[in-house]
Amino acid sequence: MRHLSLLACLALAAGGAAAADVGRDHDSILAMRGEYDVDFAFDETVLLAPGYARAPAMRSGGSELVVVVEDTPTRIVLQHLLVDARSGHVTKHWRQDWTYEAPTRFEFSADQTWRVRAIPASVTRGAWTQCVYEVSDAPRYCGTGRWSYDNDVPTWTSDPGWRPLPRREYTRRSDYNALAMLNRHTLTPGGWTHEQFNTKVRRGADGGQHEIAREFGFNDYTRSSAVDFTPARDYWNATAGYWARVRQRWNGFLAAAPGVHLKTRLDGMAMIIPLFTQAEAVQAGGEVADARIDAVFAEFVAKAPSGD
Repeated sequence: MRHLSLLACLALAAGGAAAADVGRDHDSILAMRGEYDVDFAFDETVLLAPGYARAPAMRSGGSELVVVVEDTPTRIVLQHLLVDARSGHVTKHWRQDWTYEAPTRFEFSADQTWRVRAIPASVTRGAWTQCVYEVSDAPRYCGTGRWSYDNDVPTWTSDPGWRPLPRREYTRRSDYNALAMLNRHTLTPGGWTHEQFNTKVRRGADGGQHEIAREFGFNDYTRSSAVDFTPARDYWNATAGYWARVRQRWNGFLAAAPGVHLKTRLDGMAMIIPLFTQAEAVQAGGEVADARIDAVFAEFVAKAPSGD
């Protein structure tokens, strides 16, 4: 009996430790909300294709508000909003969803196609899956990994995965069509960072893969009070309900297999423009019927074709 009691105590202690870890992970993810100056830097490093010349380094930046859309112990949704410091103009930016021990995720499988697949139990156990979305809430990529706290530095590292070309590239590059990627988020005293370890790959219809170059991306989010983010908060307060309806429609394609296929060009503008226009109408006090949102999805979104 004493032996059984000891095992029971050890099990309870392990369960308590796991719960504490999940709570710490949750708070680490939530710590990414706030007001930031953001610097974006991308550098090609290792050149892999014969005769390939290194592309120029890319540098940009902006002012970004990260707001909490959803917050439960095992799921957090963060929306990024760009603000032009001079004009106060607001642009809905990317979104990141975090789910603890997610059973499935979407994976970029071909041009404009994302398939929903089960995550192996060994990968998702004790891990958080981060899924990233386009400005229209269309899918971009997912990664699964565990948070670590070595030397009191909160860091999350994803497993390897695939993503489509970033917006900074697909308007001017045709020599590759996918990024093999691994992502790392780290909390810092001044904010947080997002490191991207990318390989530019030309994927063929026959399954062949031709690596072009490796790239390191570094996004540095530094907390700032120099910019008035009131316009971003006003925009989100006015349009959050509208964008929730848009997400609901995406979820209809991404919650279960087979996944989704977009019937737009790579830039996605054919879908971005009508959705942003509808959001502007809502912000101005107007109403957008469900049928108008449905019409956009009917024109540009379909289930992924069957097969792998």
